[in-house]
Amino acid sequence: MRHEAIRRLYPQVVVVQDDIGCFDSSNNIVEIDNNLVQTETTRLIAEYAAFEYSRKRQPEYPPLQDLADALYWQNKGDSSKMQAYLAACEAVKQKYPKEA
Repeated sequence: MRHEAIRRLYPQVVVVQDDIGCFDSSNNIVEIDNNLVQTETTRLIAEYAAFEYSRKRQPEYPPLQDLADALYWQNKGDSSKMQAYLAACEAVKQKYPKEA
């Protein structure tokens, strides 16, 4: 996360070498403020943790092909596949609730 924090704070940085420093595209060293970097790193870690529920949900949602099929059949007057698709999505949301 530290490298990501550096790149967000200093967009001119293209190379980060922990033991040497940060460099721009002309290979010039870029001076960084380690306090700012630490604050941004902490923020990024918190942001990442806040979306853990979303990362857990993703692989368990039913495939979009199922939604397309459900939409087709719903258009033909049969909503059973849509109801099943929505129920499957709701089950995943219940399993991995979004933190308030």
